[in-house]
Order: sequence, then C-alpha cells, then structure tokens
Amino acid sequence: MEKKMKVLFVSSGNSKAFDIAPFIKVQGESLREKQIDIEYFKITGKGFSGYLSNVKLLKEQLKSNEFDVIHAHFTLSAWVVVLAMPRVPVVLSLMGDDARGRVRKLVKNRVYINFFTFSTLLIQPFVKKIISKSPNLEKFVWQKKKSYLLPNGVDVQKFCPTEQDFREELGLIKDKKYVLFLGNTQDPTKNFQLLNATREKLALHGIEIVSPYPIPHQQVFKYLNSVDVLVMCSLDEGSPNVVKEGMACNCKGVFTDVGDVRYLVNNTPGYAITDFDADDLTQKILEVMEMDTCKGRQRLLDLKLDLPTVADKLKRIYQEAQA
Repeated sequence: MEKKMKVLFVSSGNSKAFDIAPFIKVQGESLREKQIDIEYFKITGKGFSGYLSNVKLLKEQLKSNEFDVIHAHFTLSAWVVVLAMPRVPVVLSLMGDDARGRVRKLVKNRVYINFFTFSTLLIQPFVKKIISKSPNLEKFVWQKKKSYLLPNGVDVQKFCPTEQDFREELGLIKDKKYVLFLGNTQDPTKNFQLLNATREKLALHGIEIVSPYPIPHQQVFKYLNSVDVLVMCSLDEGSPNVVKEGMACNCKGVFTDVGDVRYLVNNTPGYAITDFDADDLTQKILEVMEMDTCKGRQRLLDLKLDLPTVADKLKRIYQEAQA
C-alpha cells in the first residue's frame, strides 16, 4: 500500500479578510481528495523582516512534525522555509508580484527588476521545484529543469451555472443590469479606478457597478450567477482565479490582457479583452452584455483546469521532488 504523503503549506496569514487565501485553501483541500495530508503554516508579519521573524516558529513546527514536502506559496514564504533548514524538498509557487514586482501604475516598457524579482532569482538554487501560474511568471525562472507551468484549478462542482439567481439574497434589484468587480477596490494593482471611470456612461445604459469585496469565498459563486458581466481590469496578474471561477459559472466577462487571460479566454463566446482605456472598457462591456451565448465553462474544461486534474498534476510534482 502506498505511503500517504504529508505536505506542509507555508503562506501568508496577514489578510484581514481571510484566514488563508481562498485559492490556497481550495488547492489544499483538493489534495486531501488525492489522499495527501495537508497542514498549514501561516506567516504573520509584513515585509522581509516580518517574514523572517517566522523562521524560528517554523523550525519548531518542523521539529515536532514530519513532512514529505514543503510547499511555499510566494517567494518570501520560501525564504522562511529555506532559512528554517528543513530536511525535505521545498516546492515554490510563484504568485505574481513576487516575480514581477508590485505594479502600482501602468508603465510601458517597464523593467521588472526590484527587490521581489531579485529575491525570486536568488532563491532558485535552494528549492527543488518551481511552479509558475502563467508564462509571464515562468520567464523569471532561470533554473529551467525545476520549472513547471501549472495554473490553479477551479472547483467546477461548486462553481457552476445555475438557473436561479441570488439577487434578492444579495440585495440586488431583480431587473437591473450589473457589472461585478470582485477585487479589492483599494489595491492599486487591481485597478478599480479604470472601471470606476466608466460608471456614468454605464449608468446611461441602466448598468450599475457592484463591488462587494471583501466577501466569503462561498458568496463569490452567488454573485457570479447573479450579475450580467464580470470585470477584471488588473494592471498585473499571474493566472487570475476570479476569471476562471467566472468562466466555470458561465458568467460573461471583460478582462485586461494580463497573465494568462488571453490564453484562457481565447475567442470564447461571452468574453472580451479590453485595453487600459475607460472608453474601450465601456464599449466591451456593452458588447459582451449583448452576446447571446457564453461558453466559458466548456473552455475551462477543455483546458483541463478543473480542480481534480490540477491536483493530480501537483501530486506528481511532489513525487518528482522526492525522487
């Protein structure tokens, strides 16, 4: 009988909205379905010094628990793991701004060399495998033999289209048209100001913007099945989960061309790529809202980005890390 693998997830625990980032928790639970024991180590404290203050705590956990693999989410989390000197292989998932740096405004021909990028380049000899969520992150991996391209999967059982909507429960007007923004409106990288600039023009067409962040992850499904169009207008992303969750629910969408969004959407009915321009975004929202069909879910399934398939691939990465 195959020995059950035990994996420690190391990630930030600094969010006020979530105990553990929902997509990390979803990934962990999907691995439990593959007979992998998952434990979590949450890092508290911000910045390099804040992260480093967790090294001693992690060392203590490693002394009292045995793991087969440690999976660090974000480069600074991986530095905490490496400095704790574990005796088991370390897998690093690049999340986005740990490789590319934090993008606060749109700058053409930007050179992405900064503290975060440098730390990502520097840590690669000390980890066994490196997972990039999208090609724009993978280009920062110079140890190519360790590199894997693997976007996060989506729970297509929980995120699915429904015939009924949840408008009454969510306080939305039954016959009104809604555009949904699920990101943090205060985060410059999420670029809510671009969507906000369309508000008056959309109102002329009877369309209202709704931005409910922060909400429990289970409520995301209800919003996606209750609005007309999802908008993601970030300045930078890896492989944005909100786009894939929207596609799984056949929620129409308009997105900026960041991360792997163009690959995800391709020419799928129900979706459009917008420029970083309020007039273009307004026009794309109106065009998508008038589309008769949406094939996002089928596209997601064709890409094999359902949670069980991605979990199988991740399990194989862990097994190769142990070899």
